[in-house]
Amino acid sequence: MSTPTVIPRSPRPIRPVPLRPETVRPTPEGPTLHIVQWVDPVADPHGLHPCSRYVELYWLGIIGPSTTWLLRRLHYGLEVHGDGYDLHLPETARSLGLGDKMGKNSPFRRALARLVTFELARSQGPGELAVRAHIPPLPLRHLSRLPESLQRSHRRWVAEQRLTEPEQMRRRALRLATGLAEAGHDHASIERRLGDWQFHPAVAFDAAATVSSGPRPAVGLAGQSDRSDEPAQAIRPDNTTSPARPRARPV
Repeated sequence: MSTPTVIPRSPRPIRPVPLRPETVRPTPEGPTLHIVQWVDPVADPHGLHPCSRYVELYWLGIIGPSTTWLLRRLHYGLEVHGDGYDLHLPETARSLGLGDKMGKNSPFRRALARLVTFELARSQGPGELAVRAHIPPLPLRHLSRLPESLQRSHRRWVAEQRLTEPEQMRRRALRLATGLAEAGHDHASIERRLGDWQFHPAVAFDAAATVSSGPRPAVGLAGQSDRSDEPAQAIRPDNTTSPARPRARPV
C-alpha cells in the first residue's frame, strides 16, 4: 500500500497590521514651573510627611489652607515624577479653587510665595522651584501665633519625641482610649478602635483595660496631669492625629 503524498499548503501572506498613531496629549498653554525635590540632609531626617496631620494641625495655621494644599499637591507630583516635572500654573490654580489669574498679587502667586517665605520651598534659578519632601517641625518663633490649645499640644509633642518609641505609643494609646471612654465606648470597642489605628494588640488591650477599670488616668509628661494640659487633638503613632472628643461639662 502506497503512502499518500501530503502536499503542504502555501503559507498565507502576512498582512501588515496598521499601527495606531500614538496619542499625544496636548500641552496646556500658559506659564509653567519646573518642580524638583529639595534635598536637605540636615532637616530631612527629622521632617514629617507633607500630608501628615502634624502639618495640618500646626503648619496650616501659619501658612494658610491654600499654601498647605499647594504643598501637598506639589509633593504628590514629586511622588509620581521623582526626577521632577513641569507644573502648569493656571491649571493647578484652578484645580485648587484659586482661579486662573497669574498676577503678582493673585491668590495662587501668594501661595507660592508663602512656600518660599516659610522655607518650605526655594527657587533654583529661573523657572525652577525646589520643594521639601520632609517638612521640619514648626519653628518656635511661629508657635505664638497658634491657639493656646495647639501650643500646649505642640509642647507635649516635642516632649514626647525624647521618649522611646514604645513609651510614646503607650501614652498615645492611653490618651486616645481616655477620649473614647469619655465618649461612651466600652472596653471591647476601645480595644477594637485602637487596633484599627494600628496600635499593637498588647498596647491596645492595656490601654482599654486601664481606662475601663477605674478613674481616668493622668497621662501627661514631666509629672503634669493630662487633665490640665489636654490638647485639642491627640497625636497618633504615625505622626497623624485623631480628634479628641469634648468632655461633658459637669452640671
